[in-house]
Amino acid sequence: MATVTFDTLKFVETLREAGVPESQAKALSTAVQESHEAADLATKGDIADLRHEMKELELRIDTRFEKVHGEMLLMKWMLGLLIAGVASLVLKAFFGT
Repeated sequence: MATVTFDTLKFVETLREAGVPESQAKALSTAVQESHEAADLATKGDIADLRHEMKELELRIDTRFEKVHGEMLLMKWMLGLLIAGVASLVLKAFFGT
């Protein structure tokens, strides 16, 4: 993860120039620095890696759906043939010789 560069001295000087007492400026500087250190930031590389992983996952899902689609198509044909066979038996039973 990325780190954020934070110039505590410049921050304290900016606050002092604005009229904030030095002890408060230092305390604020410490608090801001600690919050930056605690932050878990993503870099452009992290996001690129995540995109790559998402593309791989999408390809695996597409492959599985293609397999399921093929199996469903086969089952539709089998069911159609089964219905046609039963229908022919029923027709033969009622109208056959």
